[in-house]
Amino acid sequence: MAQLESLMQRHFVDYASYSILDRAIPDVRDGLKPVQRRILHTLFEMHDGRYHKVANVIGETMKLHPHGDASIADALVVLANKEAFIDKQGNFGSVATGHPAAAPRYIECRLTPLARETLFNEALTEFRPSYDGRNREPVVLPAKLPVVLFLGAEGIAVGMSTRILPHNLKELWEAQIELLRGKTVSLYPDFLQGGIMDVSAYDDGQGKVEVRAKLEARGDKQVVVTEVPFGTTTESLISSIEAAVQKGRVKLASISDFTTDRVEIELSISRGVTADEVIPQLYAYTDCSVTLSSNLVVVRDRRPEILTVTEVLVQLTDELRETLRAELEYDRGQLVDRRHWLTLEQVFVEKRVYKKIEAAETAEAVHEAVVKGMKPHRKLFVRPMTDDDVKRLLELRIRRISAYDIEKNRSEIDELVRRIAEIDGQLADMTKTSVGYLQGLIERYGEQFPRRTVISTFEAVDKKAVARQNLKLAYDKKTGYFGSQVRGDAHVLTVSEFDLLLAICEDGSYRILPPPEKHYFPKKLLYCERFDPEQGSSFTVVYRDKAKTAFAKRVHIHKFIRNKEYELIKGKAGKLDLLSQEENPGTAVLHFSPQKRQRVKEAKFDLGSLKPTGTTARGTRLAAKPVARVKIEAKKTPARKKAVPRRDEKPDSGGAPRTGKGRGKGKGRGQGDLF
Repeated sequence: MAQLESLMQRHFVDYASYSILDRAIPDVRDGLKPVQRRILHTLFEMHDGRYHKVANVIGETMKLHPHGDASIADALVVLANKEAFIDKQGNFGSVATGHPAAAPRYIECRLTPLARETLFNEALTEFRPSYDGRNREPVVLPAKLPVVLFLGAEGIAVGMSTRILPHNLKELWEAQIELLRGKTVSLYPDFLQGGIMDVSAYDDGQGKVEVRAKLEARGDKQVVVTEVPFGTTTESLISSIEAAVQKGRVKLASISDFTTDRVEIELSISRGVTADEVIPQLYAYTDCSVTLSSNLVVVRDRRPEILTVTEVLVQLTDELRETLRAELEYDRGQLVDRRHWLTLEQVFVEKRVYKKIEAAETAEAVHEAVVKGMKPHRKLFVRPMTDDDVKRLLELRIRRISAYDIEKNRSEIDELVRRIAEIDGQLADMTKTSVGYLQGLIERYGEQFPRRTVISTFEAVDKKAVARQNLKLAYDKKTGYFGSQVRGDAHVLTVSEFDLLLAICEDGSYRILPPPEKHYFPKKLLYCERFDPEQGSSFTVVYRDKAKTAFAKRVHIHKFIRNKEYELIKGKAGKLDLLSQEENPGTAVLHFSPQKRQRVKEAKFDLGSLKPTGTTARGTRLAAKPVARVKIEAKKTPARKKAVPRRDEKPDSGGAPRTGKGRGKGKGRGQGDLF
């Protein structure tokens, strides 16, 4: 058992390491996963300037990739749709609509000039044997681009994942120039789909961004989607809008998709609603607004590491400088070799050293004759002559010697000297050389990569503020059920899905809950209204406990846990006699239970004198005797005093005062004595 456990543990570690380092997580140096690197290397090997069938490219890549043609085809299509390194011809699907690509036998591709110029240099590439040992593949491409930030990447390995958002290539080049000049930089993502983006929480690649679709209001009754957020398609966006419409969150009359090579989704708005109301609802309840988290995990020195965008760009800028240095040194070495050979050839022909080998009879004698003949002129050599140089001189044909052009040879040597001196100057100041290289890339390719995603700041949409009152709730007294799926005539409410409700039953139990579809209350529901958590709700409560002792209290409900049951009556065995939101609902008249020799049969208590208490407090005891019945007398509003006429004034039939002198004896209107 112990051996099996050790075997499984070792194999699991091997598999985890393989999935992290060689499958899912890109290498920081060239920003590619192994399958992408093999595809690009195969295209470079196949390149002849013409398009290749994708099926042929897949077949050639399978010589390097051990995981089958399906994974190669999918990776090639995704890489081609990045519109950076692969020039495509045919139907490669659509990033905007989500439509798949055509079969590999119908579509073609080749490398772009940018890829050929910046990704490959066989002299600087380290190779290793392929999985079956028949071929060789690059360990990493000598990329002179910040590919990992340009293309972005997503991958899931054992115990970790990565999500790198793509950035604008021209901005990356400009940021590298700033880094080479010792300045600080800040970079933000850019997506092929466009959209509007808030980068306030990006945190240099360790945070998140919010991306919104581009919505245009054409009048009050139409909204058009012209750009979709990254990670969505027109189909998924329409599905999310339809789901919101079905739930009553957004009110639309119709959805029409006219997308071709450009996104165009027309949303017709229903009656009673305007575009200004619908647009915030679309951002709040549909995929018109998505949040993208960035988790920048890359492989560095054969280990996965979490880095920031700036750290990655600083490393890649340093590697760019070293790659350019290596290329210049390699080119210089080639030029020096060429100059060395042309110098030897010049001496060998101009000084007629070849004449000295005519008398030699053996190969050794010929070799010795060349060495002795060249020795007096060694001060002209670029470097010491070797046996390989002698063999090469002896391989010169008579036609080459007889047609030797001295002036052409000397001018070529002078050109080599000039180019070597130029390279020496570039090597002396690699910062200036690197900046010049990046500026050249911007001049040649910068226009191909304009920023497509607009950077902006926008306030988060308050879903509660834009929510529609689309839920109709009711309470059925017979069944005790309450909710949106209940038909009843009591406690009928129209609310939104974000509202909270306060429900109080006749036994004094209460709870705060969101609008339910169907909720059962075992006791009769006395009160159910919207509840504002910030303000709370206050009540005046009069109740009798199990011993029929009457209590009253003024409570304020504000602290709560959703769907948790609370009690207004201590012990939950009493009965509510009054539940009022008025601070002074009036006077409580207490009718005592009949007893022998009872003199006092009732008592009164002014409810306006209650002081606020907690919901769990028993409250103020209203009387020491058992109470049979509680009656509430509403407080009387002071009556408006009528005007008393003076003694010499009498009201007439029209209500206007009139004067009189004597006492009237009749009982007619306005003739009686007022006192």
